[in-house]
Amino acid sequence: MSAGISPARYRERLQEAQAAVEQAGIAAMLLGVGPELEWLVGYTAVGHERLNLLIIGPGGVPTFLGPRLELAAAQHAPGLGGGTVRLETWEEQEDPYQRVPALLVPAAVRPSESRRRILVSDGLRAAFVLGLQDVLPEASWGVASTALAPLRRVKDAEEIALLRAAAEAADRVVEAVARGPLIGRSEAEVAAEVRWRLVDEGHDGAEFAIVASGPNSASPHHEPGVRLIQAGEPLLLDIGGRRAGYCSDTTRTFWLAGHDGSAPDARFVEIHLLTERAQAAARGAVRPGVTFGSIDAAARDIIVAGGYGEQFFHRLGHGIGLEVHEEPYVIGGSNEPVVDGNTFSLEPGIYLEGRYGVRIEDAVACVADGGEAFNRTPRELRVISGRP
Repeated sequence: MSAGISPARYRERLQEAQAAVEQAGIAAMLLGVGPELEWLVGYTAVGHERLNLLIIGPGGVPTFLGPRLELAAAQHAPGLGGGTVRLETWEEQEDPYQRVPALLVPAAVRPSESRRRILVSDGLRAAFVLGLQDVLPEASWGVASTALAPLRRVKDAEEIALLRAAAEAADRVVEAVARGPLIGRSEAEVAAEVRWRLVDEGHDGAEFAIVASGPNSASPHHEPGVRLIQAGEPLLLDIGGRRAGYCSDTTRTFWLAGHDGSAPDARFVEIHLLTERAQAAARGAVRPGVTFGSIDAAARDIIVAGGYGEQFFHRLGHGIGLEVHEEPYVIGGSNEPVVDGNTFSLEPGIYLEGRYGVRIEDAVACVADGGEAFNRTPRELRVISGRP
């Protein structure tokens, strides 16, 4: 459950979802285990073979259909209690799909074609979708993100506070790892340290812990392995997880001092400085009304002008909230306007294959007067010892 979101806010979210169903002129949304369910009612549920389904029509009281053996857990979800949602359970020997058509009436019995359309959560298992299609053969189908994403992408004050707290906790992990022993340890060993430190800092768990040393830092989604971290090379840390349900995601790239304390080579200094400037330009470009494409361009133009455009080959960022990657996306060519309450990453990078790479990433919120970076660890090039 997402501690920190009030029951009143969950009621408002359900009302907003019902209004979206009515406005779209559809029969219902059917939402299984996943971020949509968590966002609407604060219930994470167990993602297994048993059907859990939140049914939202254009009016009336939403219904949650779940297995009886998990009723107690469902009742503890902040958005499922207090009569806001009707709880229906099914028994182990029962076929839960047969219950669904009756729970859709009268919302689904409409003369127009559009009123036979049903939206399902984007990550609903194929087996569940096929079971629903068997009992609702007249329906047409779509994904719930078309209706819910516009609601989810604008974060409220409670969500902003949770994202800020998650980022601050991740910052403390980055700093602790950078101060500790690194040289001679494997990437996988340091990644394990990142994971337990995230939990120690209040995270529910680590979603990822990219520890990329030397030439591996040129692989944006490197999987930490057996390579031993060495002196006189870069170390890229890209870490994040969920804290009270909301995600952290930050990247810093360090240089491990040589045995003689030598500084990084000139090429690395150059690409790190370009990445710093690009990231600062992107942060400075954030404000309500600009497009996500223009924010991407603010960073990319600097790297292109520096001669490394081909080495910056991914989008600038992604939305962040209950999911590490969610809408909106900060990508070139996007004409979508930024609004107050959007939260997203800004993570330019330059990657020289076979040699090394640099990425600098903050989670950022668009606020009324610009952008707020949740991550505050130093972004400039830092040479660390990596020794005990």
